[in-house]
Amino acid sequence: MNITALEKMLAKGNDSAMLRFGLGKAYLDDQNAEIAIGHFRHCVGMDPSYSAAWKLLGKALLQGGDASEAETAWQQGLAAAQEKGDKQTEREITVFLKKLSKR
Repeated sequence: MNITALEKMLAKGNDSAMLRFGLGKAYLDDQNAEIAIGHFRHCVGMDPSYSAAWKLLGKALLQGGDASEAETAWQQGLAAAQEKGDKQTEREITVFLKKLSKR
């Protein structure tokens, strides 16, 4: 789905963690980290166990130039992934954290 269609769903009051994740990802893919960050923060506010949202929130924060906040988001995402048994996201976040520590 494109950003316009997702924004229309949100405007109709269909707010959900999944919709916010989709909007965040769409804006991140569109190189608009600032708007993506807002949607990802809303998403994890609605569902703190949404490990994939924490992962992309970290990417958006890093893209926006805030490495410290990205690390914090990834730490929270790592904890959420471990709690849910989401091994793939756990591996990806671990790699992001290692790369960040080498910067």
